[in-house]
Amino acid sequence: MKGKSGRVHSSEDARRLARRRLPRLAFDFVDGAVGRERGLARNLVRFDEILLQPRIMKDVTARSLKTRLFGQEYGVPFGIAPMGMCNLTWPGADRMMAEAARRINFPVCISSSGSSSMEEMRRWAGDRAWFQLYFGRSVEESLKMVERAEGAGYDTLVLTVDVPQLSRRVRDQRNGLSIPFRMSLRTFLDLAMHPRWSLGTLRAGIPSPRNFREDGGKSSFDRLASRAGADWKFLAKLRDRWKGNLVVKGVTLAEDAQRMLDHGVDAICVSNHGARQLDGVPAAIDLVQPIRESVGPDFPLLFDSGIRNGEDVVKALACGADFVLLGRPVLYALGADGADGLNALLNCFAEDIDIAMAQVGVTRVEEIGPRAICGELPSYRQDGRQSLPSLSSGKAGKGQD
Repeated sequence: MKGKSGRVHSSEDARRLARRRLPRLAFDFVDGAVGRERGLARNLVRFDEILLQPRIMKDVTARSLKTRLFGQEYGVPFGIAPMGMCNLTWPGADRMMAEAARRINFPVCISSSGSSSMEEMRRWAGDRAWFQLYFGRSVEESLKMVERAEGAGYDTLVLTVDVPQLSRRVRDQRNGLSIPFRMSLRTFLDLAMHPRWSLGTLRAGIPSPRNFREDGGKSSFDRLASRAGADWKFLAKLRDRWKGNLVVKGVTLAEDAQRMLDHGVDAICVSNHGARQLDGVPAAIDLVQPIRESVGPDFPLLFDSGIRNGEDVVKALACGADFVLLGRPVLYALGADGADGLNALLNCFAEDIDIAMAQVGVTRVEEIGPRAICGELPSYRQDGRQSLPSLSSGKAGKGQD
């Protein structure tokens, strides 16, 4: 895995370069969160506060990042999370992610609100492509989207349940971001100051939600529509309809996780949506351990929100996750240097995971467990509220090293 970019050596590098190269409305769409953005900061700070425990005098010469999920072997313990309108970061971003997924061997999830269609992503990424479903205007419309995904050959469907109503994101409102796109004087000046992005986007076509196009090319997408129809009754219907792997994304409470098991889902993704929905949400990484304890040691648990480097991936695995999905860092890298930036950053992630594994004394991803964590983790009550810090039981997560 090699990246040609000589400027992207970290998520911080990628973010800095993306901020310079992208119009403000595109950068803020990726970078921003809801409210005062304290939830976003909390996600990042909490990872910094979790420390890894080095272990010495172990033979860690032969290490492997290979990971099994849903009976399929992947080359690394991470994939790309579903994100809407990725082509805003750079023309062809969706295809660049698909090509990276094929080359490195990891899953890439196309969103219902993606700027490429589910059929295109399936052609580009093959069986590494997953499809993410938002509830549409009705049960019938939502299940019609599921039928399309089945027809396109998808094996894994991710239902996102933490957006009953799209939150008000201040940066987007200040920048006048709307879908469909509308030009204002401020937007025109913003785009004029970033001619490379603007000309490339005009040549490729202004990004729009491709999975909502109806006959005649008209879009039925309503960004502000309620998605509260993704309730327990709908989950039961979906589980009955979808025979492939079913992942529910946006779970933050052990009680809800346990109920998911009763509905027959195949995996859960612990996520607070990158703090793009609720500013006062707890840091997502602190929710992994109680959910792991609720679902047991063998149930597949995915994680996203707050990952910025390979050590963060190892920390998430040590806290009890089986697999990690990357969000903002991927878009930063694409905005910084296109496919070269993406490949360079993914290389950094893989290398950092490999080095961290050597430091904590393990040679396989499945050996990363709670013993890799130094010190204590906060415990959470079943209602999701943080209690006083207590000593970790050491039973959450996967096998010890």
